[in-house]
Amino acid sequence: MKNYNVFNKIITSMKSGFQYKKIVNSLKRRRKGSTVSDICAATALPLSAVRELLPKAADEYSGHLRVTENGEILYYFPNGFTSRYRSISTRLKKIFEKTSYVIKKFLVYIFKFWIMIMLFGYFIIFILLALATVFLQIAARSNSKGRSGSVNFSAFNFLIRIWFYSELTKPRYGGNLNRNSGSFKSNDKQPMHKAIFSFIFGEEDPNRDWEEQQNKAIIAYCQANKGVISLVEYMAFTGENSPDAEKSILYFCSKFEGSPEVTENGTIVYYFEKLLTHTDRNKLKELAAPVKRLKLFSVNSKKKNGWFIAVNAFNLIFGSYFLYQSFAAGHLISEIQYQAASAVYAYTHLFLQFVIYDPHTIIRIALGIVPLVFSMFFWIIPAVRNNILKKENKKIKLSNFKRFSFNRIWSSPKNIEKSSLQPSADEFKPGDIDAAADRVIKDISAVSNPEIEVTPDKKTIYSFYDLEREKVALEKYRSNIDLTKVNIGKTIFDTGELT
Repeated sequence: MKNYNVFNKIITSMKSGFQYKKIVNSLKRRRKGSTVSDICAATALPLSAVRELLPKAADEYSGHLRVTENGEILYYFPNGFTSRYRSISTRLKKIFEKTSYVIKKFLVYIFKFWIMIMLFGYFIIFILLALATVFLQIAARSNSKGRSGSVNFSAFNFLIRIWFYSELTKPRYGGNLNRNSGSFKSNDKQPMHKAIFSFIFGEEDPNRDWEEQQNKAIIAYCQANKGVISLVEYMAFTGENSPDAEKSILYFCSKFEGSPEVTENGTIVYYFEKLLTHTDRNKLKELAAPVKRLKLFSVNSKKKNGWFIAVNAFNLIFGSYFLYQSFAAGHLISEIQYQAASAVYAYTHLFLQFVIYDPHTIIRIALGIVPLVFSMFFWIIPAVRNNILKKENKKIKLSNFKRFSFNRIWSSPKNIEKSSLQPSADEFKPGDIDAAADRVIKDISAVSNPEIEVTPDKKTIYSFYDLEREKVALEKYRSNIDLTKVNIGKTIFDTGELT
């Protein structure tokens, strides 16, 4: 039985593909546009199949819809029949995107591993070198009192001692010291490596499932409103302007078997009969578009990010120090050069002489250039990301604002002031609300020309009477739909009764 169902699905898919190809070939021969009846006559396909597949063709080949004076919908394709999904350029683009995604993921993992080694590895190395210098110098001073050949004790070493005793013994990352037991308990449950990656790379996109959320909301609205949605209502869910909304709603129709219809006043609406066979009849009829969430720079506390910055600054200071000394002091080959060099550099150079032949080059590259370059990237990446994040959040706020405003205008199309488009939540507030409101008015005006009135106190009032008439016609269209024809009905068979 299972194999039969799989085979049946394959046959159905092949049949649908054959029908779709016939419809597209018919559309190509009719450059001036086609009605549903034209395609039925040209292909001899069932009316239901043509109604189902025409929106798919309009979506794939960027088709437009026109309404004739007799209320017929005309499908026409002014841009020809270059597929949005199956052209060579589209396929190459998809291959490039997938390849780039894999390479990016691989490089990110490598870079994350490198970050952990560099940030704390170099931090520990520099600490050990500084402490070894301090202890070796103290031992040298005690063993050679009065000798003038010892390396001079510098203020730099003194600062290292103070830092070591005052900072390394402190608890980290907002932890609390239990005064009774003397034990340290951390409040931070996030692993250290994830906290570091959060600071550098940020968090996952909170809107990664946005298309799914949006589609769910639109489907629920259609189901609660007899399967019908208008273009402006759809715009209130997507925040798109009318040209973009016209394209995406055709894709929505092809995905959920919707069909364009015409109301008595010549307005195109979109009817999803197949979505009406559902069990939940108590869904809200009001527009309730989901809200895009703003992206966070990091979930870490400011204190934790401050410590990461401090550790990186420590590496930057030491890297700069070793790089500078490698040029200023150069090769240390004489007692006088050792005395003149800074203590940390001198003892590091002296120690490495027992391990490798050329300590000078190793100090310059491994302890100078590498940590210096890494430390710069450690700051540059979050700084660039923060700048990009601000721009993306501006777009999110504008998109949310447009949804809010389209909903507001559709709910009450008359006597609209720009000042009435003032949302309270921060997610809805773009930087320049006045400019955003002008943009909303312009987008709605492309669908319905407003009547503009200027009051004595110089306020501009917009009234979209066409939208008011469209709402009336839409409700009348919905009232003529008989839900009993698409009701799932009573249960007449239950497999549970067989047991």
